[in-house]
Amino acid sequence: MRVRDELKEQAIREKAIEMIVKVGFDGLSMQKLAKAANVSPATIYLYFKNREDLLNQLYMTVDEVFTDNTLKGFDPEMSFEDGLWLQWKNRFNHHVKYPHHILFMEQFRSSPLVNHKDIKITKFKAAMESFFCNAIERGELREFPLEVFWAIAYGPLYTLIKFHMSKKSLAGRKFSLTEERMREAFEVVVRALKK
Repeated sequence: MRVRDELKEQAIREKAIEMIVKVGFDGLSMQKLAKAANVSPATIYLYFKNREDLLNQLYMTVDEVFTDNTLKGFDPEMSFEDGLWLQWKNRFNHHVKYPHHILFMEQFRSSPLVNHKDIKITKFKAAMESFFCNAIERGELREFPLEVFWAIAYGPLYTLIKFHMSKKSLAGRKFSLTEERMREAFEVVVRALKK
């Protein structure tokens, strides 16, 4: 029986994410992945039952990394403004550090090719819901449907991150998201959300 190698497994995972971002889910086969990761197809099956299992495990791993990074230093009991600002900084840093993970997550969430029922809800969702409810209970936040809150609270951040990642604005000018620019946008968002 062959022994599992954590470094090899991690290399397979990262290569799979890279391939999916470049060629989509349809372009990923176990044969192509094996060749790209410089392993035999049999090696992949030591770690993953099949292609669907690989995709679901990739998502759970990427989601865990996202959760660890975005919840760093965060407490759902924080004041609304302090907690939201920390979320903005943590999410920005995560996007910059793991751009392929973000693109993979976006593709995964909208793909019918994967078995979403195998995906477990993370502590991230529970922490965010608790933060949202706590801010409303303390009177720091107007009451919105959660989806409306999310769109207002994070939509501007994600738009700015996209400009930052492409290094240009809508007008094609050079763009870099500094903390000062991010704080300026954040303050507008907070004013819109606060009670």
